[in-house]
Amino acid sequence: MTLIRWEPLREIDSLQREMNRLFENLAVTRGDGLGSTDFVPAAELRETGDTIDLRIELPGVEAKDIDVQVTADSVSILGERRGEALEESEGVLRSEFHYGSFQRVIPLPSRVKNTHVEAEYRQGILRLRLPKEDAEKNRVVKVEIRS
Repeated sequence: MTLIRWEPLREIDSLQREMNRLFENLAVTRGDGLGSTDFVPAAELRETGDTIDLRIELPGVEAKDIDVQVTADSVSILGERRGEALEESEGVLRSEFHYGSFQRVIPLPSRVKNTHVEAEYRQGILRLRLPKEDAEKNRVVKVEIRS
């Protein structure tokens, strides 16, 4: 039996190459032949005793191009990132920016009062403060059965 020395750093490097290859193959090709992937805004959710605080990263998107819809158990963010008109006089132009519409639906860990949501948009970050539904409405009640 031949012993082979295990080198974990080489394994990590191999895994990274395979992951890069996977993401390159998943790229959606646009009409101009350049690859791009769909834009999915990053989100951060923090639950406190009486609220759920949600932050969504939307760089390059104007507030007028964002539509937020809140139900009792989820938040839906729709929007559009508009492109700039670029003129190229010589050479090849390549852009890795994503322009166009996007949508993200985020399920919430607790029910919220969707009529009392506070929203603020500043420096590319959308902040939503979602008050939780009253505990009385979500409490478990034992039901007596008559025979």
